[in-house]
Amino acid sequence: MKAYIVKIEMKGSEPLVWRRIIMPAGATYRRLHDIIQDVTNFRGGYPNENYHLYAFVLSKENIRVTNDEDAYEGHKHFLKNKRFYKERLETIPDNLEEFERAYQESLKVVIRKPSGLKIDGYLERQGEILYEYDFGAGWQLVVRLEETVEDYPYGYPMLLDGEGTAPPEDVGGLEGFYEFLRIYHDESHPQHESTKVWATKMNFREYNKEWINYLLKSIKYKKKKKGA
Repeated sequence: MKAYIVKIEMKGSEPLVWRRIIMPAGATYRRLHDIIQDVTNFRGGYPNENYHLYAFVLSKENIRVTNDEDAYEGHKHFLKNKRFYKERLETIPDNLEEFERAYQESLKVVIRKPSGLKIDGYLERQGEILYEYDFGAGWQLVVRLEETVEDYPYGYPMLLDGEGTAPPEDVGGLEGFYEFLRIYHDESHPQHESTKVWATKMNFREYNKEWINYLLKSIKYKKKKKGA
């Protein structure tokens, strides 16, 4: 069956945290979210999909695919009430005009929900998708299409390669992650034991290809090729 080989890179990580996976074509953005969650140490995949807000930024086509209901409703309200927003912009105090213009520009971005929209079209046309997760922490990962294959036999994604341990949930962004790693690996640090207890609670694991592939087998969204 048709499949994509993609490389997922965590922006700003040093050394770079990356994963190369092969995944059957036809995945929704919700499925891609689940895949990214499983190849990292995040916990917001199925069945905890609303653990944090997330978005796929399709910037070249002015689309944002997100589980953020407020953003979805805000865009709908803008489309139905353009006259209201135009009049508000004309009457707003000068010191607030720049902010209001920026706000209304953000409302113009098309908001789509992740469950019913497939990744294939945009990924093949543009070759790259930006994924944002936990807006407070500011995680950003880039999904880049490397190759399209036609003879993938499995109905689930598979990790091919990767490097770097990914951050656990709620660690406080990249800065917090590096501080966490320093304490986690320093047995002499006074917070070492409590940090390890917390890491276990958050299901933190250092990079383990076999474990990730075990998780990915549960994300089955295509029937496997007969005999595979």
